[in-house]
Amino acid sequence: MDNQKYFLPLHKIQTSGGKPQTFKNCNTLSRSNPIWSFLSHNKYWIVIIIGVLITVVVDENSVMQRLKLDMQISDLKEQIADYNAQYERDQARLKDLRRNPHAITKIARERYFMKADDEDIFVLSDELPTATENETAK
Repeated sequence: MDNQKYFLPLHKIQTSGGKPQTFKNCNTLSRSNPIWSFLSHNKYWIVIIIGVLITVVVDENSVMQRLKLDMQISDLKEQIADYNAQYERDQARLKDLRRNPHAITKIARERYFMKADDEDIFVLSDELPTATENETAK
C-alpha cells in the first residue's frame, strides 16, 4: 500500500490540507504577473513576429537589402542599354567614315576647325558680348 501512493496520477497530488491540488490551480505565477501570462499565451506569435522582423530588417539577405540590390540592378541595366545605343551609333558612324571620304573632311571641319587652302573660317558665337566689351569697342 505504501508503494501505491507513489504511483498516483500527477494531476491529483495530495497536499497537506487533504484536498487534491491540480496543475490548473497551481498557476499562481501567471495570475500574479500579467507579462508572464501574455508571453505564455502568445509565445508562438511572438516568435513569428521576431523571425519576420529579423528576415525583413536585420539579415544580410533582408528585404531591404534585396530592394536596394534590385534598384542597383535596374540602374546597371539602364547603363548597359545606354552603352549599347552609343556603341550602335559609333558603329554606324565608323561605317559611314569608311565608305564616304567626304565624311572625314566634314568631321575635320566641324570639330577641329580645319580648312582647305582657299577657304576662310569664321567662328560665330552664341554668347552675347558683355558690357565691358562694348565699352572698350567705342
